[in-house]
Amino acid sequence: MGAEPAPRREVVTGAPGTGRPTRTGIAHARESGHDDAAVRQLMRRQLRIGLAACSLLALPLGLLPVVFRLLPPGDTSQGAAWLLLGLAPYPVLLATGAWYIRRAERNEGDVTGR
Repeated sequence: MGAEPAPRREVVTGAPGTGRPTRTGIAHARESGHDDAAVRQLMRRQLRIGLAACSLLALPLGLLPVVFRLLPPGDTSQGAAWLLLGLAPYPVLLATGAWYIRRAERNEGDVTGR
């Protein structure tokens, strides 16, 4: 009999206020005290904690080959090496990541006043 109606088309544009900052958003940020000096200071602080996090990771993970070299040869040392490779890095990675996130959020909160 009659043709079925075409399905209705809808366009989803997303929630208002999301996406890239506009010129008015940048102007508002400057009016509220977020000037270039504050942004540069935030970037320096973030770079400093990023380098500290890399150092905290590089030191213990970089010493693993030295520990492997110091292990006596044999079957037990191979098991210990696999345990060190499989278990030792993860607590260090998790602790360093948690520390970095707390510091980065604190730095951003200092700038934004949160």
